[in-house]
Amino acid sequence: MNYLIDSHCHLNHPDLLGDLAEVLRRAEDADVRLVICVGYDLESSAQAVQIARTVNMVRAAVGVHPHDADKSSPGALAQIRKLASETDHVVAIGETGLDYYRNLSPKRAQQESFRAHIALAKDLGLPLIVHSRDAQEDVLAILADEGAPPRGVVMHCMPSDADFARGALELGCYLGIAGPITFQNAVKLREIVAGLPLDRLIVETDAPYLTPHPYRGRTNEPSYVRLTAEKLAEVHGVRLAEVASITTANARRLFALPE
Repeated sequence: MNYLIDSHCHLNHPDLLGDLAEVLRRAEDADVRLVICVGYDLESSAQAVQIARTVNMVRAAVGVHPHDADKSSPGALAQIRKLASETDHVVAIGETGLDYYRNLSPKRAQQESFRAHIALAKDLGLPLIVHSRDAQEDVLAILADEGAPPRGVVMHCMPSDADFARGALELGCYLGIAGPITFQNAVKLREIVAGLPLDRLIVETDAPYLTPHPYRGRTNEPSYVRLTAEKLAEVHGVRLAEVASITTANARRLFALPE
C-alpha cells in the first residue's frame, strides 16, 4: 500500500468546496487515494455526507466541534445520529472534544457535548475523532471516565505534549500527525513524534488549515498530506513507502475503509 489517506480534512469548507474536482484531482496525483471529510456542525456534517455519497474516494465523519458545543442540543445530536445511521459512507463521529484556547463555548457545554459524542460513537459502533487544544488533561480524563469507543479514537492534530501523547496511547488512541510537524520551529513536536510508534499514527491535513512547509500561507488541501508523510518518514528514519504503508493500514483499520 504505497498510497496515502488524508484522515482528516474539510472538503466541506468554502475554501475547498468551490474547487472540489481539482482539489481531488491533485490529491490523486499525489497518491492520496482516500480522504475523510470531517463535519464540525450540522450543516458541514450534512455536506460531508453528501460529498461522500457522490465521490468514491471520500468518506465522511459527522459531529459538532467544541467551538459550537453550546449548540449541541439533544435535537442537534439526534440529527448527527440520523446522518450517521442512514449511510455506510459515514465512518466516524466527530470532530468533537475540548478547546480551552478559544473557549468559544463554555467549558461545561464542551464537556457535555464531548461526553454525548462519546456515547453516540459507542452506540453506533463507530470510531471517534477528537479535537484537543489546551485541554489535554480534561480530554484524557473524560475519555477514561466514559470509556473509549471500542472501535477506536484518533487524537486529531497531535500537539507538542509528550505526556498527552503517552496518555492517549495508554487509552488505545491513534494519533493524527498533521502539517505542524513540517514547521521549521516545530523541533519539540518532531522530537516527540520520533518516539511514537508508527503503528499508532495516521496522517492528516486539517485542510484548509495548517498548511505544511513550504506552502504556509496558502490554502491547505489533501494533496499536501504527502509533505507531512515525507517529514514523518524523515523523523523516523524510514522510507516514505514504509510510512505510507503503515499509516494507510492504520487508517483503514480504524475507519474500516476499503482496500
